[in-house]
Amino acid sequence: MERKKWLNRKPESMLDWLLIVFAAITFYMVLHNGGYVLGLLQGAINILTPFAAGVVIAYVINPVVVWTYRYVCREHPKLHWLAMLIGYIVAFSIVALLVYLIATQVVTAIEAFAANLNTYQANLIRMLRELQPHLPDSLDVNLIIEYLDDLTKIVQELLKLALGSGDQIMGFFNNAVDTFVLVFTALASSVYLLTQKDKLLRHMKILTRAFLPRRVAANVLRICHQANRNLTGFFTGKIIDSAIIGLLTFIMMTIFRMHFAPVISIIVGITNIVPVFGPFIGAVPGILILLFIDPIQALGFAALILFIQQLDGNFIGPKILGDSIGISALWVLVSIVVCGDLFGLVGMVVGVPLFATIMSVVKETAEWCLRYQGIDKDGNPLGEKKPAEPAAVTAAPAQQPAVPQKPAQPTRTQQRRDRKRNLRS
Repeated sequence: MERKKWLNRKPESMLDWLLIVFAAITFYMVLHNGGYVLGLLQGAINILTPFAAGVVIAYVINPVVVWTYRYVCREHPKLHWLAMLIGYIVAFSIVALLVYLIATQVVTAIEAFAANLNTYQANLIRMLRELQPHLPDSLDVNLIIEYLDDLTKIVQELLKLALGSGDQIMGFFNNAVDTFVLVFTALASSVYLLTQKDKLLRHMKILTRAFLPRRVAANVLRICHQANRNLTGFFTGKIIDSAIIGLLTFIMMTIFRMHFAPVISIIVGITNIVPVFGPFIGAVPGILILLFIDPIQALGFAALILFIQQLDGNFIGPKILGDSIGISALWVLVSIVVCGDLFGLVGMVVGVPLFATIMSVVKETAEWCLRYQGIDKDGNPLGEKKPAEPAAVTAAPAQQPAVPQKPAQPTRTQQRRDRKRNLRS
């Protein structure tokens, strides 16, 4: 007798009816008090934000810790703390180096840009006046120059404000108690997670197997393993790819003697972590900066970014990332737009591997539903053989005329039997 599916099983006991009533009441209360429930969820998310940051820090540092523990510490149990220390030192050294490079280059670029802003404005106005004879009559260059004068004054005020209030802004963030608590909690939770990683994973697996049916628990653990593999492969490959793109941008800008090559290359490399839109987001500040200095350089930089993006999308990216995602370019674009609208910049970065995991779950669920209905992907019943194609009809060979054969001669034994039969008769 075939076992009944739990979705098709009728409620038989009092516990079944109580669960149905409780689920209906809960669903009604959630719909009726949606704003209050969302407020509670927002409060819970705010409380758990430091711990979520700790999970992210531990997740990023974990590959360095694993590599150090395996190849440097030779998997000695008493040296696990040394592997963690090396991992944190490497991570914070990279972050400090990036912050130092970005800060120094940004300050130097702002000061140089502010000092030469009038020269850049004059060059841009001269170029517009030279292009006036080649432009349509409906396009008034003088009106553009007036807007440019107003924009230059606004930029000058913003630059003065930025240069004058930099110390106050840094002091505000350094003295903020909430920021300190957030950073301290995130670091402490990341240290605990890395220290107790194996034990926590084992406890989570035990709880999953204890509170879920065996088949459901196996699927949940398999999906979590697949999500971890997608996230690890994507982030590791993207970080390496972004470093290569930033270095390549710096080399190309230095070869063509473009201004502000270090700071623009760092911006392009960092924003390249965002799939699809990252290189173009990083190119906008560089184009705006170079537009004031030399419009020809701005056009050359735009062409350079387009060339690097094509090189990255067709050669560098596939070689590094490989099949770590496994979804088409259309779904990559959909995941970036949807997750970016829901969770901002973090959603644009995390959306691709998260969407890849969801797509794999949807695919497996669809295959299970097809098997449950007893049909294949084409709608044919499972196990039904397709009718064989008719064999090609060939011309039958012409029959040869029958050749008359001689009657077979009886053997000697048969002749003696016939002779005896004749004598008896």
